[in-house]
Amino acid sequence: MVNVTLAIPEELHAKMRKHSEIRWSEVIRKTISEKVDHLDMLDRLSAKSKLTKRDVELLAKNIDGEVAKKLGLK
Repeated sequence: MVNVTLAIPEELHAKMRKHSEIRWSEVIRKTISEKVDHLDMLDRLSAKSKLTKRDVELLAKNIDGEVAKKLGLK
C-alpha cells in the first residue's frame, strides 16, 4: 500500500483528536475510494453519451444539490 501525507488545519486536527476512537486514515481511504469510483462512473457515462464530460459533471452536481436540499443538508 502507498502512503499519502496531507496537511490539515490545526483547528480540524484538534476536532479530530476529540474523536480518537475514529480510524481517520480509514475514513480518508474510504472517501478517496468513493471519489475515484464516482469519477470512473462519470467516465463510463460520458463514453457512451453524446453529452460532454462537463455536461455529465454539471448534471451530477445539480442532482447531488437537489438531493442534499431534500435531505435538509443544504
